[in-house]
Amino acid sequence: MEQLKHECGVAMIRLLKPLSYYEQKYGTCRYGLNKLYLMMEKQHNRGQEGAGVACVNLDAPVGEEYMFRERAEGKDAIAEIFRRTDDSFVGQLYMGHLRYSTTGRRGLQYVHPFLRRNNWRAKNLCLCGNFNMTNIDEVFSFLVAQGQSPRIFGDSYIMLELMGHRLDREVERLFAEAKERGLEGTAITRYIDDHVETANVLRTTMPHFDGGYLMSGLTGSGEMFAVRDPWGIRPAFWYQDEEIVVLASERPVIQTTFDLSSEAIQEVKPGQALIVRKNGEVSNEQILPAQKYSACSFEHIYFSRGSDRDIYLERKRLGEQLTPAIIKTIDNDVANTVFSYIPNTAEVAFHGMTDGVRRLDHEVRIEKVVWKDIKLRTFITEGNERNDLAAHVYDITYGSLRPYEDNLVIIDDSIVRGTTLRESIFKMLDRLHPKKIVMVSSSPQIRYPDYYGIDMSRLEELCAFRAAIALIKERKMQRLITDVYRLCKTEPTIENHVRRIYAPFTVDEINRKIVEMLRPEGMQTPVELVFQSIEGLHKACPNNPGDWYFTGHYPTPGGVRMVNRAFVNYIEQVEEFTI
Repeated sequence: MEQLKHECGVAMIRLLKPLSYYEQKYGTCRYGLNKLYLMMEKQHNRGQEGAGVACVNLDAPVGEEYMFRERAEGKDAIAEIFRRTDDSFVGQLYMGHLRYSTTGRRGLQYVHPFLRRNNWRAKNLCLCGNFNMTNIDEVFSFLVAQGQSPRIFGDSYIMLELMGHRLDREVERLFAEAKERGLEGTAITRYIDDHVETANVLRTTMPHFDGGYLMSGLTGSGEMFAVRDPWGIRPAFWYQDEEIVVLASERPVIQTTFDLSSEAIQEVKPGQALIVRKNGEVSNEQILPAQKYSACSFEHIYFSRGSDRDIYLERKRLGEQLTPAIIKTIDNDVANTVFSYIPNTAEVAFHGMTDGVRRLDHEVRIEKVVWKDIKLRTFITEGNERNDLAAHVYDITYGSLRPYEDNLVIIDDSIVRGTTLRESIFKMLDRLHPKKIVMVSSSPQIRYPDYYGIDMSRLEELCAFRAAIALIKERKMQRLITDVYRLCKTEPTIENHVRRIYAPFTVDEINRKIVEMLRPEGMQTPVELVFQSIEGLHKACPNNPGDWYFTGHYPTPGGVRMVNRAFVNYIEQVEEFTI
C-alpha cells in the first residue's frame, strides 16, 4: 500500500566464447546486451528512479574505446538506455543497475554504474551495487587520513575511490613483479592484465565497510566480480555454463531469461565474491568471514518478485498463519465476511489467508474491494491539493458487500507509516459501511528503521513508534523517554536502546493506539488490526531470518549506532527535547 523504495537491482553477464560464436549461433552480435536488457526489465520492481549499463570489449584495439557506460533517469530509464546503444556497444562483459534512492539524492550523477578512468586498462574500474553503508563517515575519515581529498561524501563515490585506490596498488604490485621478471614495455601491460588478483583488491577494501551490500564491478582489463556482505543481508544469485556466467539480485530473473530450473542457480554465500577472470576462469573467494546469517526477510515479504518458487510459498504461508487471529476478530462469523486485499503485492498472502479459512471448513466470500486506480501526477500541485489527489490513488468497488451486515477483512503485506490508510483507504472503505474492518498485515509491526537499503530511516515516520510514544505520554512515563535519550547519547554502540520504548506495551495495546491515530475524523466503522507475529514470520520464512525492522536486533554495529542516533535526532528535532 505504502510503496517502499529499495536500493537496488543488479545484473551481470560474462560471455565465455568469442563474440563471433554468439553472432553465428544466435544471429546477432547483441546477444549479451539483449540478455542484459531482459534481466534488467525482470528486475524493474527493484528500481524506477534511474538505470545504467556498462560494457567492456576485450577485443578493442589500442586507441579505441573499450569501456562503455550509459545512464538515464526516470521510470523509463531502461528503455531509454537501450535505445541509445548501437552495435558498437558490444563486448564480453556487461553490467546493469536499477536504482532506488534511500538518501533522497537525485540527479544523473547519482545513477550507477560509477566509473573511474585511467590510461592503464587494468586501473579502470566500474562499480554498481545494491547496498547501503552505515559507517561512511568513518571510511571518509580514513581516506582523508591517508591524504586523499574525496570530492563527494557518499557511499557509492567513496567505495569507488577506496576500491580504485586498492586496484591501483594491485597493478603497481604486478608492475614491480613484471620488472623483476625482466619484462619491458607492452609485455608488462599484458602481464598485469593477465594476473590481476581481484580477491586482493576486495580483501583490502571490504573490511572497511559496515552494511548490507551486493557490490559488483568490472575492470578495463576484463575482471568481473560481485561480493556479498558477510551477514548475507542483500541477495545475490548466479549461474554458469560453457557460454556464460550471469548474476542477478533475484533468482527467477536468471531462470526466466535463460530458461533454467531453480536448482541450476546458485546463491553467492555471505562474505564471498563471485570472480570471473579475464581468461574466463570462475571462482568463489571468501573475502570476509561469514557472520550470523541475517538475510533480509523483507525481500521475501515484499521486495523480490513473487514468481520465485520459495518466495511464493512463503508469502502464502504468511497469509495462512493469520487465519486463527482473523477468525477471532470477526467472532467466527465467516458467512457474513468479505475477504479482499490491497493490490498488488499482497495478493499471494491473500490466497494463503483464504486457503486457511477454507481449511477450517468455511465458505469464503471473495471480492475485489480496492483498486489501484491511476498514478496521479501529484508533483504538479502543492499542499492540501496534493494531499487531496494522493487520497484518490485507490478506489473501491461499490456494492461489493452488504452495508452494515458484512465484515471486511483486507490484507496488505505491511503497514509502515500509515499515511495511505489515514488519508485514503479508511475513508473509502467507510463509504461501503461494513460492520467491521479488519486490517491485516502479513508482516509484523515495523518498529525500527532500516539502514541496509530500504527507504525507512526515520523513527517518527513509523506508525508503531508514534503509537508507543503516544502511550508513554498518556501514561505519564516521560522518564522512559529521558532515560532512552541519555543512553542513546552516551552509549550509542553498546545495544539498541530504542527497544526500551516498546517494552512496557503489548502488541494489542500498540495496535489499538495505531487505529486511534490513523482513524480519519468522522469515520463510523469499527477497525481492528491484525499483524503477523515474529514467530509466524520466522516459521513462514525460515531461510531469511533478518528481522531488525520488527525486533530491533540489527546484525551489524553500524545499524545499532544509527538507530540510537535516529532516536537522538527525533528527540532533538521533532520533540525539541532537552536534558
